[in-house]
Amino acid sequence: MNIENYLSSHQPMVISCRPEDTVKSAATLLATNKIGAMPVVDATGKLVGLLSERDIVRAFSLRNCDIMTMLVAELMSNNPVTCSMDDTMERAMLLMNRHRFRHLPVMDGEKLFGMLSIRDALEDMARSKELEANVMRDISIASRTR
Repeated sequence: MNIENYLSSHQPMVISCRPEDTVKSAATLLATNKIGAMPVVDATGKLVGLLSERDIVRAFSLRNCDIMTMLVAELMSNNPVTCSMDDTMERAMLLMNRHRFRHLPVMDGEKLFGMLSIRDALEDMARSKELEANVMRDISIASRTR
């Protein structure tokens, strides 16, 4: 399945923040929406980074200052790896595995289209394997009745 089809049926909107937001407001968005990461977009809507729970936890453990008053721009990952809405879920999973992260922005050209999580990719893989098992079962049943 390609990513556009998956996201169109599973994800109604993308929660994002801006570089000038405080880490506290971004953390509130993450917690309120029960998400682990979100894209950071500038005033024009261009993707400029990615902020994850892991970024916040890492900053909390390494810095001797109040991170809640820091700006998202100070903690976000710059130049995030992305995929295209035309990519397959297998490619998205490969990218997440190769780069060791769990969230992947999906782009439609220069425009942010959505976000994928490793959970999305695993859910799609499980659905695909179940379909494959059902087809194999049907083939086996059909071959016995001949």
